[in-house]
Amino acid sequence: MINDYFKLIIDLENLHRRDCMEHAKLYERLAERLSNLEKFPRLKEDKSIATLMEEHGISRRDFMKWAAGVTAMLSLPSTFTPLMAQAAELTDRLPVVWLHMAECTGCSESLLRTDAPSIDSLIFDHISLEYHETLMAAVGWQAEHNLEHAIEKYKGKFILMVEGGIPAGSSEFFLTVGPHGQTGQASAKKAADAAAAIFAIGTCSSFGGIQAAYPNPTNAQPLSKITNKPVINVPGCPPSEKNIVGNVLHYILFGTLPALDAYNRPKWAYGLRIHDLCERRGHFDAGEFVQEFGDAGAKKGFCLYKVGCKGPYTFNNCSRERFNQHTSWPVQAGHGCIGCSEPDFWDTMGPFEEPLGNRLYNTVYGEGADKTADKVGVALLAATAVGIAAHAAIAAVKGSGKTEE
Repeated sequence: MINDYFKLIIDLENLHRRDCMEHAKLYERLAERLSNLEKFPRLKEDKSIATLMEEHGISRRDFMKWAAGVTAMLSLPSTFTPLMAQAAELTDRLPVVWLHMAECTGCSESLLRTDAPSIDSLIFDHISLEYHETLMAAVGWQAEHNLEHAIEKYKGKFILMVEGGIPAGSSEFFLTVGPHGQTGQASAKKAADAAAAIFAIGTCSSFGGIQAAYPNPTNAQPLSKITNKPVINVPGCPPSEKNIVGNVLHYILFGTLPALDAYNRPKWAYGLRIHDLCERRGHFDAGEFVQEFGDAGAKKGFCLYKVGCKGPYTFNNCSRERFNQHTSWPVQAGHGCIGCSEPDFWDTMGPFEEPLGNRLYNTVYGEGADKTADKVGVALLAATAVGIAAHAAIAAVKGSGKTEE
């Protein structure tokens, strides 16, 4: 038995040594990539990111703490933090074209409208944003020229970000853009054909969103149905600004696309369910539920599943990253998740204030929610939806199904 113990220790040491060697090789490769990228000319003559942060009262220490957070978010070793900081400083070497389709501009607003500039928003300002209809000063013919010029000048080198669903087929003329009256479908396809990497920003661009809800009168489609090239989906209504900036930094750092799930979402951001890291998860496991908004359970912070929370079905990192500079998120504020980062959420997740109950919910992972949440806490999630019956039994035994006045 002692020999087995020592063998285990040796095996763990060898595994750790091998991991360290692999990390060292990866660090060297990424450092070389950033060194080569640094030789590229800056695309903007504006101030450096360091100067921008200093002007907005953000210290170097705060910046490095932010870089450490992004490094952890991308599941990289903490030793890679200096590389992440360097990648952020080199974002002005990366041309970005941002197109608006059928949408509300909420995804752009979530990134730009803050009470005080965050490091994420400053990074976005630092990027060489060649075209963004909401932000740029040019209009009409000049705007059209800017887009065509950017696509031609940086062909095969720029990142394309598209916000909004895209009317397609016989309905594509429901969306026309610019003085030439070009359809959104044609504009998106032309830009995608010339892009080095393509990101669908928000649920509308990723899955069609609200525009594609039944009966979908404009035949709105996700970006992936418009182009044959790989599209990285960054869903959410809106997505977290960290998910947008994190994908840009990943591309700068690695020069490749991140690992994706079955819906082409980056696993580092959408690998877990809302439910898995929710601060109310303990109440779910204990069978302690809010029965109706405003009751005693709501005041105690009980689980919101019975009043419609779709967190057990929804893959996103809202419960970890939150919104408004990490201040809060819907569940913390007292309303359940509505499942906005899932395909067809407008049709499948409603009514938003009612639980899905025990009806089957089919996903690409099979009937019911994925098994991920089963690995966290007790295995109470049944194959049929969320296994509310199991929790009802617990609540009955504990007498917590009814909240005390």
